Amino acid sequence: MSSLRVLPPLSFREFSVLLFLLTACFAAAALGYWFNLGPIQDWYPALRKPTWTPPNWVFAPVWTTLYALMALAAWLVWLRAGWPACRAAMTLFIVQLVLNAAWSGLFFSLHQPGIAFVEILVLWFAIAATLWQFGRISTLAASLFTPYLLWVTFAAVLNGTIWRMNA
Repeated sequence: MSSLRVLPPLSFREFSVLLFLLTACFAAAALGYWFNLGPIQDWYPALRKPTWTPPNWVFAPVWTTLYALMALAAWLVWLRAGWPACRAAMTLFIVQLVLNAAWSGLFFSLHQPGIAFVEILVLWFAIAATLWQFGRISTLAASLFTPYLLWVTFAAVLNGTIWRMNA
């Protein structure tokens, strides 16, 4: 029985960078989750929302998948180009990750869907710029980053709609 290997064995350095990127992405996820703890149980359910709002249980698996894909995309960019050549792409990656975590604080903790809407638009452009930079280095990385842009597009429309319905 033969096995199909997609990648050669990882070096310690390659594995360490992948682990670092996964940790960074899931740290942003943990921070966002921390911002949601109280409001998701009391404030958010009381808001008027459109009928097409996904049920709460959808968000955890979607975001878990997206954070893993984001880390993998960044890692592929680093593997392909190395740190000096991917500095612009990685800077944008970090910026969008910070904006990603900040959105939860603005929307859920501060109860500011209007400010969160403006911020998610900035986040969208940061993701699009990151995707573009990733695509210049690795088409596969850009492909892995695309579902994130699509989900944030949906989230921005949802955020804007909730803001309008509750203003």
